[in-house]
Amino acid sequence: MQNVLCDREGHLAIVTVNRPQKLNALDAQTIGELDCCIAALEQDATVGAIVITGAGEKAFVAGADITVLAKQGVLDGSDNARLGQALTSRIENCKKPVLAAINGFALGGGLELALACDCRFAAENAKLGLPEVSLGIVPGYGGTQRLPRLCGTGIALQMILTGDPVTATEALRIGLVNGVFPAADLLPQVKAIANKMVSRGPQALALAKQAVRRGMHLSMQDGLALEADLFGAISSTAEMKEGMAAFLEKRRASWIRGS
Repeated sequence: MQNVLCDREGHLAIVTVNRPQKLNALDAQTIGELDCCIAALEQDATVGAIVITGAGEKAFVAGADITVLAKQGVLDGSDNARLGQALTSRIENCKKPVLAAINGFALGGGLELALACDCRFAAENAKLGLPEVSLGIVPGYGGTQRLPRLCGTGIALQMILTGDPVTATEALRIGLVNGVFPAADLLPQVKAIANKMVSRGPQALALAKQAVRRGMHLSMQDGLALEADLFGAISSTAEMKEGMAAFLEKRRASWIRGS
């Protein structure tokens, strides 16, 4: 891969969008590399959680590549949106926890990438927004759907219709990010949170994430039925037996994971 780096630290995978000269903007190649990378990490039994960040000190991902968008028509515009949506859907539906370490600008497609992650953490200097209307276009990688589900319709419409970015502090206030850290502390803090998730039962993580993600689109009654089914499914596993035994024996659980 040319535009994406993947490093391993134990059971943690660090995925870095590596186009700092373009503020890590998403073009078709970068989207394709990210998609392949996340797909491979999801299938790797030795990976417990994934952290996505951007190279350099200025940007997480500063959006889609404008030089490409400026040339698109109806058909290739629709194809471009579906390409980005396929990536964000893959991230959202990944069985492993995926965390965004937003180390700078997260604009347009960059914010949409972060919105697909399970948790988002920002550096104090980060700016987050969907500025597409200022370019005469609309968000196309899932922003119009995920932002209102996360922050509410009013806040989402204000951000989308003005195109104005918010600071990290404001993003924390409106629930767009889970936490804000000094820039130098961001990645270590996010890794620590991810490693805490990794220390939990891997099947339990996958089913808990499934319950939340699928349940958001169901009625309360159907969501509770889904939760009960998943609770029943985990109750028959060796993982549950090990977790319960470890608690009763006052020791750390030893989860079955790839070597």
